[in-house]
Amino acid sequence: MTRWRTYSSYLKEKYGAPVYRIGVDGGFSCPNRDESRHGGCAFCDGTGSIAVYQRTAESGYRRTASYDRERAETILPRLLSIREQIERGREFLSRRYGAELFSLSFQSWTNTYDSVENLRRIYDEGLGVMDFRELLISTRPDTVPEDVLSLLSSYITPERDVWVEFGLQSASDRTLRLINRGHDAAAYADAVRRAHSHGLKVATHVILGLPGESRDDFIATAKAVNSARSEAVKIHNLHITGGTALADDYLSGNITVMGEERTLESVELFLRHLDEDIIIERLLSETPFHRLLAPRVFPDKSKFLRRLEARMEKNGTRQGDLASGCAVRP
Repeated sequence: MTRWRTYSSYLKEKYGAPVYRIGVDGGFSCPNRDESRHGGCAFCDGTGSIAVYQRTAESGYRRTASYDRERAETILPRLLSIREQIERGREFLSRRYGAELFSLSFQSWTNTYDSVENLRRIYDEGLGVMDFRELLISTRPDTVPEDVLSLLSSYITPERDVWVEFGLQSASDRTLRLINRGHDAAAYADAVRRAHSHGLKVATHVILGLPGESRDDFIATAKAVNSARSEAVKIHNLHITGGTALADDYLSGNITVMGEERTLESVELFLRHLDEDIIIERLLSETPFHRLLAPRVFPDKSKFLRRLEARMEKNGTRQGDLASGCAVRP
């Protein structure tokens, strides 16, 4: 019995069996990479978050920072690629895990950064391939206008939930400015509130170990997730990849990254201040080794989770035991 609320247990409780996520790259870009925003987040190396079984050559898409007519005219290849990626993901997950139930995740880049017409065609294409238990859309809190949220809510059915995954990273506006995030914490809170008003569920991405952050910042971020009533969270320990602004700072000796023990301590602290009913979808970053600058020495995911479980058992701690109070989520 784990000391945090796992995503796998939530899915089994809801659907009666494991549900496997098929991650696809819809050919999106990111508004924060526009020159006026100085080239994107300081931790982003320009590759997006592509599922491991889709990384035949990382990604063949040309990325532009702004939506334009050319992107509208190239949507047909994107639609074809989405179908191919889903089939490849289903084959991989069925062969490796015996998967029978699936969710569809648009996880690479900002997956609401397009015209509503293109978004509808892209989402329709993916959902038309097979029956999915969940639709998950990863995006930014400053890129979800009301018409996009209305479109997403139209995909909710009695059999299918729709999730929006927002990158918050930190509740500290100072940190968000430092990493050139392009939005503040208030934008996150507003986006979650509006998503909930459309019946959508929310997962929040946070990064522990950002430059200059302390235990107090980790606690404040946990409290921000609680206050927003986010249904789930993905925790990442800071990874520094080549070609990023943070890589320059790291190589210059201006910043460091947390090792295993500090990461274990930080994740335990964050979990303790997080409401106990929030679903934990991820506890550790997983970056391809050929792109990773630091940390280079770190246990794999399974070993880290075992050590975290053992640590919390030894300390008698669990998710939410220091939270001020749990809000009942829809």
